[in-house]
Amino acid sequence: MRVISLFVLAAFLMGAVAPAFADQKRSDDQIYDQVRQRLAADRDVRGGGIAVDVKDGVVTLRGKVHEERQKHKAERVAKKVKGVKQVVNQLELELGSPARQTQ
Repeated sequence: MRVISLFVLAAFLMGAVAPAFADQKRSDDQIYDQVRQRLAADRDVRGGGIAVDVKDGVVTLRGKVHEERQKHKAERVAKKVKGVKQVVNQLELELGSPARQTQ
């Protein structure tokens, strides 16, 4: 009898906890989609060479951009998405890009 009670309790707890994890994952997916869409739509950034990762509302941007202002703009765009808690900007300036050669 005790074993059955433990199984019932375990099943109840998994049923109560699993939706919370599912909501978090769905939320990260929604944040990912919104960040990608906004980066792609931004005329300064154009999002093509930027990889986006989202974990628990923390957005990480990776890749290469041609200009410093694109790096900062991408971060600002990502921060404006609802649900974003923090942005980790790991974007790098592309070596040999026209903007860097003129400096």
